[in-house]
Amino acid sequence: MQLFKDTNFDFMGVRKICYFISIALILIGFISIAAHKGIKYNIDFTGGLMLQVELEGVKVEQLRTVLSDIGFKDAEIQQITNEDKEIFILKTVSTENAGDHIKEALRTTFPEATKGRFVIQEEEVGPKAGFELRNQAIKAVLIAIIFILIYIWIRFKFSWGISAAVALLHDTLLTIGMLSILNIEIGMTVLAALLTIVGYSINDTIVIFDRIRDDIKIYRKEDEYRIFNRSINSTLSRTAITSITTLVADLALLIWGGPVIRDFALTLLIGIIIGTYSSVFIASSLVLDTVVAYKNKSKKK
Repeated sequence: MQLFKDTNFDFMGVRKICYFISIALILIGFISIAAHKGIKYNIDFTGGLMLQVELEGVKVEQLRTVLSDIGFKDAEIQQITNEDKEIFILKTVSTENAGDHIKEALRTTFPEATKGRFVIQEEEVGPKAGFELRNQAIKAVLIAIIFILIYIWIRFKFSWGISAAVALLHDTLLTIGMLSILNIEIGMTVLAALLTIVGYSINDTIVIFDRIRDDIKIYRKEDEYRIFNRSINSTLSRTAITSITTLVADLALLIWGGPVIRDFALTLLIGIIIGTYSSVFIASSLVLDTVVAYKNKSKKK
């Protein structure tokens, strides 16, 4: 199946504009992070209390009012409807006896809804454990990028691997910047989405790299600029079909998946768009500039 046939778009002609746009967007993301006084982590990485409760007939607004009244104004509330049961996940910064204070306030405010055992699950993550999880998450992303660099180095060339690694770092920074602008907290689900984005983006990049390498061998007499454009145009249908089908599935998760996976789905949506863009306009463009620079250097020698 092909969405596009015999296209001849000049992708490489706009690469410098794309460099500028990417740098500008990353800077805007950094400004947003600075304005929020750093990356906004949730209790998975900062430590805190998580309560999962079943409260029939209670609304999110009522819960928020109760928690605000007892000093937990910044508490995160997620509502899940499961088999006609109203289940809420409450996440907040952990203080001394925080769980007991919240449960007592719920019993006092909603005596009918809290009859019997209304607490389904209660977990507390200490600040030290949250700090360690955060460091491990950063290491996981960096290690993934390093191993991808090594893989592309072996399969293609080291300079191509560097270009792919820069593109992946670009995807990660741009996605984190967008999350900061949207005021979304980074937790384990968002981390899972970031690692998924890295895998998705590099898969698309490798497909394009494969075609470029083959076309360089076939069209040796043509200049690299034309070869790169031909390769990207020839893989355009595959890139578009993959991105569209993935976006459709992700939109279904975002719309109907509920609040628990909403941050994951939204992060993935942003990352798919950024990853598709970077495979064409960042990774391939960096390889072209590297190849041309190496060729010019060889000519001078």
